[in-house]
Amino acid sequence: MPYLERPGARLYYEVAGAGPPLVFAHGLGGNHISWWQQVPAFRDRYTCVTFAHRGFAPSTEEPGGPGAHAFAEDLAALLDHLGFAEVRLVAQSMGGWTCLTYALANPARVKALVMCDTTGTLAHPAFAAIWEAQPRGREQGLFERGIHPAGGERMAAEQPALHYLYWEINNLASGLDKEALRRQLGEMRAAPPDALAGLTMPVLCLAGEEDIVIPPETVRILAAAVPDGRFVGVPRAGHSVYFERADEFNRIVGAFLNEIDGNGGLR
Repeated sequence: MPYLERPGARLYYEVAGAGPPLVFAHGLGGNHISWWQQVPAFRDRYTCVTFAHRGFAPSTEEPGGPGAHAFAEDLAALLDHLGFAEVRLVAQSMGGWTCLTYALANPARVKALVMCDTTGTLAHPAFAAIWEAQPRGREQGLFERGIHPAGGERMAAEQPALHYLYWEINNLASGLDKEALRRQLGEMRAAPPDALAGLTMPVLCLAGEEDIVIPPETVRILAAAVPDGRFVGVPRAGHSVYFERADEFNRIVGAFLNEIDGNGGLR
């Protein structure tokens, strides 16, 4: 099993396919397995890289480590280890903190960025009112009914086996203090809108229209703040479009990548 040794941590990663590098960064409820519906779709035209953030099994982190504060540095170390001078990044939710931070620090090394159901580290003045308008207690209410909020009510009702799989992947990190990670991510949401001018690559911002974890309006604002940003909303989908509506997700991302690479985008 391939691991990259990092200070106080070990990062598990997998590489599949051939072609330009396409790197997937998972969210708080996932790990490298989360992308099981994307790797088969893109591996014919891309070298697909999936990894588990530090602390997310099978990756590890020593107690008291930096957690999310080291995610972008870990990504940089992984890409250097693999010898990739230029990459395309696909980020889901928490992975948006990782990839946006990396892209802002290394714009010349990122050919394209996909931000899925995430605003990453962006701190926008319009966000406060949007978050304030969100109904209170929705996520806790779903947890109490056995529904993962990142899966959502529709996935649980219409695709119960898929929702069960989402829970099982989530539970692989059951020993991780995710509340502490959420606090870290909140602290890291500090990039002002004008910082996004440094994103010189095309950026696709994608959101499920029924997402209750990250309001879709905030993802639309992210797209508008990026010089070459575009927004796509996906109907009948919650916080995990890549998991819940994989065919549609792959089609949208494949078309975006085809604009950039001209290689057909996906299988």
